[in-house]
Amino acid sequence: MKFIKYLLTGIFFGIVLSKSEVISWYRIYEMFRFESFHMYGVIGSAVVVGAISILLIKKLQLKGMNGQFMNLKPKENGFKALLFGGTIFGLGWAMTGACPGPMFIIVGHGAPVFLVVILSATIGAFLYGAVKKYLPH
Repeated sequence: MKFIKYLLTGIFFGIVLSKSEVISWYRIYEMFRFESFHMYGVIGSAVVVGAISILLIKKLQLKGMNGQFMNLKPKENGFKALLFGGTIFGLGWAMTGACPGPMFIIVGHGAPVFLVVILSATIGAFLYGAVKKYLPH
């Protein structure tokens, strides 16, 4: 019962991503070929919602699910980190056709081959943890 709120949040996230068609390989293909505004509209909407949410969290000093005030630390400027991280993220997205969020939803939609992608992403996360101290941050 302790984790039910996370399960419900994940189910809601999955429904939103499924209904908005951002898990569709065709939609991603359209985006990378600059043939449709669909994915850019969804991503732009997410950025706007995120920015408004952070603004409200800071202005209203909202509390998290654990009852403590949310302490949002400002991000450091890291051009190299953004360049390398963004490049690796984009290459992974282009090679697999999905970013990390939709991978689990795609498995749920009946593409078990994405378990290989999830395993690869997990290994990549562990590798990042191993070499993190040597990377520019």
